[in-house]
Amino acid sequence: MAKYTDEEIRNMKKITCKIAGDYLGIAPMAVSIGMRNDLLPIGFTIHNDDRYSDSWSYNIIAERLIAYNHGKINEVQVKDIERNLNTIISQFEEMKRDLLFLLSEKEELEG
Repeated sequence: MAKYTDEEIRNMKKITCKIAGDYLGIAPMAVSIGMRNDLLPIGFTIHNDDRYSDSWSYNIIAERLIAYNHGKINEVQVKDIERNLNTIISQFEEMKRDLLFLLSEKEELEG
């Protein structure tokens, strides 16, 4: 297994499960399964499930990976961050719906 430095991880454009596994000293499969099951808080996964294929995409965030490797991040911190982001996203979606409603009303009045 190759061992990467923190700086090498930071400078990578894309961190694969293989690279993350080598960096953490675990198997790449352990990285992918850990991420899929929300047990390894180093990024996020996207499940691509359409009628032709069933696959996963992994987005590993360098700073999360480094923090996890140094024991400076835990699941509770990540869940709090993600919960706050979900709150912000839902508020933006609500604002977008309100704006679209207002614009449609304006069009009806002008039309």
